[in-house]
Amino acid sequence: MADDAEFTLPPQESIHTDLQALFRGAVRIALETVLEDEIRHLVGAGRYQRLGDRRGHRNGTYLRSLVTSVGGIEVAVPRSRDGSAAGVIGRYQRRVDEVDAAIVESYVAGVSTRKMGKVTRALLGDDVSRSTVSRVTRSLDEQVEALRKAPIVEPITYLFLDGTFLDARWARSVENVAALVAYGVGASGHRQLLGITIGPRESEEGWADLLQQLVDRGLRGVQLVVADGHAGLAAAVRHQLPEARLQRCVVHLERNAFAKAPRKLWKRLGRELRHLFDAGSLGDAKKRLAALKAGLGVQLPEAIAIVEAGFAAATQYFAFPRAHWLRIRSTNGLERLHGEIKRRIRAIGAFPDRASALRLVTVVALRATGIWADRRYLDMSLLDESHHAKELKQAA
Repeated sequence: MADDAEFTLPPQESIHTDLQALFRGAVRIALETVLEDEIRHLVGAGRYQRLGDRRGHRNGTYLRSLVTSVGGIEVAVPRSRDGSAAGVIGRYQRRVDEVDAAIVESYVAGVSTRKMGKVTRALLGDDVSRSTVSRVTRSLDEQVEALRKAPIVEPITYLFLDGTFLDARWARSVENVAALVAYGVGASGHRQLLGITIGPRESEEGWADLLQQLVDRGLRGVQLVVADGHAGLAAAVRHQLPEARLQRCVVHLERNAFAKAPRKLWKRLGRELRHLFDAGSLGDAKKRLAALKAGLGVQLPEAIAIVEAGFAAATQYFAFPRAHWLRIRSTNGLERLHGEIKRRIRAIGAFPDRASALRLVTVVALRATGIWADRRYLDMSLLDESHHAKELKQAA
């Protein structure tokens, strides 16, 4: 070659294609080597060996198409005369486990079944059908069952209940169904996801069914149930947990009040309501309510009437340690969880059935709440101290 000859680098696309082919070839050779060792063990002899104590005979090979993390390959799978075949791949497996795991993670992260084929083709050089994605994601049913059957070991002091809504096919038509969610705070002070169900609507029957499931799994010790003002939920709580106080979410109460006020007064009304619920005691809160009624109530009688009607239910938190008040007077924690669920199901549109809706909502909730075990949410020792202080005050 001449000294002055120019050396031209191959384009990046060619390098990428050559590397992919090289990796696919390496994976194919590695798999075929493992399969050869396995068939040798099955028949008791290697290729072309004549041994008297062999356990069977080879019967050639067949080609198996397999999608791997480096793309699609064809593997020569050896088999024996009795029909046995090397099983490291799996008799009907068409993808390696890593690919199935990637499909599941992509589905949970927000890739719809319709777009999954485009993603796998771009990354692996091969696509998967919507039915394949549906079959693969059914592996998530194990996580749904694990949550549904998990025993509730420790007493749950605070129980939070709230529902969110999504579209799913029901009796051959798409309906807006309710996902009912429950989490609690027990003696350890950590939050824990307790249960999720899908029902035709948010009703007393739906909440009663979820609460009965929780009771059957060991739910006990509930002192405060935090929820919105849904009448069916309140009725279910009174029936299933008659000894628990029912705390109406103050945020939901404020929203109901805003609905009866002109927009130009929302800022002032919100400031007054925050002042009301930030009171240092129930007695102080009652005084502030009276002042609110005498002041802003003159301009907004309907809005203040709603606050007055829901005041008793929205101030149950005063009976518990002050350090807990901010977190037990609303369902904001569940609202954030609902936001994560809504973000994920936005790509779905309408679920094909309730089972697929429950599957995805449960798994998304489990992923979102996985960090709860890392940090204590409330110091539950304050509850014992508060109870002891009340006993001493009564004795005096």
